[in-house]
Amino acid sequence: MAGKTFTVVAAFAAVLAIDACSTKPAATETTAVETKPEAPPEPVAAKSAFYLMYKPARAWAPDVMPLSLTGNDVEGIESGNGKYPMWTAVFVSAARQEARTFFYAVANHEPDVHKGVSIGGAEPWGGATTKSRPFPISEFNINSDGAYKAGAEKAADWLTKHPDKKLAGMILGSTSHFAGPVWYLLWGDHKSGYEIFIDATTGLPGN
Repeated sequence: MAGKTFTVVAAFAAVLAIDACSTKPAATETTAVETKPEAPPEPVAAKSAFYLMYKPARAWAPDVMPLSLTGNDVEGIESGNGKYPMWTAVFVSAARQEARTFFYAVANHEPDVHKGVSIGGAEPWGGATTKSRPFPISEFNINSDGAYKAGAEKAADWLTKHPDKKLAGMILGSTSHFAGPVWYLLWGDHKSGYEIFIDATTGLPGN
């Protein structure tokens, strides 16, 4: 069993228009186009979602910093190996003294989950605490799939003995207990599971 649990605040389409015109078309030819079925949505690692959310977060507040990043399950799309169909990021602004939650999902799931980036309302933020503090994105080096791999390797013996225990949660955040941001992984539950911290800068297990 590793470390202490911590609390974190809990989350573009390009359009190309082409106009073609011809004054005297000699003939019209119709070509059958084979359409392939759309591939089913797949879960993504954290950084893919994070940077899609970070762009509108910067537009909201130029001094924005991430406070937390959480992987979320979505019914009908399987999560695994540190990849999730939905990610929730909380960004904060010291200048505004506000926090705002952003969401990214790979697919729609009515009524609450919408494909792409969704933005929640701003809420008052009182600043960093010992349990939850913002961190610079330059310290976010280790993606969620890399953190999962490092955590699973460390937990290998326990997972072998408990093959039925699935990853119950994966959160990126920073507390005063660590020098920088860490990934928190939990298999099973807090009472009888396995939890571990992975340094988000180095990829090494934390204590």
